[in-house]
Amino acid sequence: MDEKDLIRKAKKGDTLALSKLLQLNYSFLVKYLMKVTLHPQIAEDLTQETMMKCIEKIQLYNGESKFSSWLITIATNLFIDQQRRKKREKNWLEQEQALRKMKWNAAIMNEEWTDVLDVLAQINEEIRMPIVLKHYYGYSYEEIGKMMGIAEGTVKSRVSNGLKSVRKELAELEGV
Repeated sequence: MDEKDLIRKAKKGDTLALSKLLQLNYSFLVKYLMKVTLHPQIAEDLTQETMMKCIEKIQLYNGESKFSSWLITIATNLFIDQQRRKKREKNWLEQEQALRKMKWNAAIMNEEWTDVLDVLAQINEEIRMPIVLKHYYGYSYEEIGKMMGIAEGTVKSRVSNGLKSVRKELAELEGV
C-alpha cells in the first residue's frame, strides 16, 4: 500500500493506516528535529507532539505538499512555539530577579516599596509605561504618545484600563 492510500484511509478513520503512516515518517522526523534542536530528548519529545498533532489534524492534510513536508511544518511550528515559551519564561525570571533587587535596594535606602509598585510590576510593560509616565512623572497624554510612538487616544485607553486593573488588584490585596 503506498503513502497516498494510507493517507486516504487514515482520513477516513482507519487507525491502522494512520499508525503505518506515522511509523513510516517517524525516523525521518526525529532526524530532522535532532538537526534543528541539537538535543536528542527535545527532538524525541517534539516528534511525539508532532505525531499527536498529526493524529488530531489528519483531516486538514490537503495533499498539496508531501506528507513528510506537512509533518515538518507541524514540527517546526511546535519547536518555534516552544522556543517562544522558553524566551517568555526566561524574561519573566529575569524580571522577577530585577524586581527583587529593586525591593532590596529600596529597603537598604529606607525607601518605601508600596503594594502599588508590586501590582505595577505584574502589568504588561505597554500598560505600565504610560501609567508611570503619567502618574509618577506628570507627562501629558500627548507627550507620552510621542515618546512611545502611539496615538494619544491609545495612551488614554492604556492608562485608564491599566489603572482599573491596578485598583482591582489593590482592592483584592486589601481584602486579603
